[in-house]
Amino acid sequence: MFQWVIRSAISDVMPSGTDLPGIIDADWDAFYERYRREASTTMWLGLALGSLVYVCAPILSVGWPLPSFLLPRRVRDRHADAMMGHPIYLVRQSAFVLKLNAGFCWGADPAVRQCLGLAPYRPDPDGWRTE
Repeated sequence: MFQWVIRSAISDVMPSGTDLPGIIDADWDAFYERYRREASTTMWLGLALGSLVYVCAPILSVGWPLPSFLLPRRVRDRHADAMMGHPIYLVRQSAFVLKLNAGFCWGADPAVRQCLGLAPYRPDPDGWRTE
């Protein structure tokens, strides 16, 4: 149920830019499935609740009484920006949790790493690494 809410919120806080792909371009859906299986309950709940706060908070950030996914694109951008610098700490932290989790996926994406001039990560051995 929360997957579409999380996807909507994540795509707002890390959209694509002129030179860099956005979070959805970084295969967020595959990352989310793995994250849901492997993350602790606390981590997943933080992501889900942060997304829910983000989606419900446009009234606090831009004064629009609609969920974020119903806002026009321009207002969604203002909402995302306002959430990252909101004066209420818990509201600001909900947006930070989204960006933190999105960064796990985005920063490991080979296309993103190539745009940043970084080598792609080696394949994950699905076990403990000692190096």
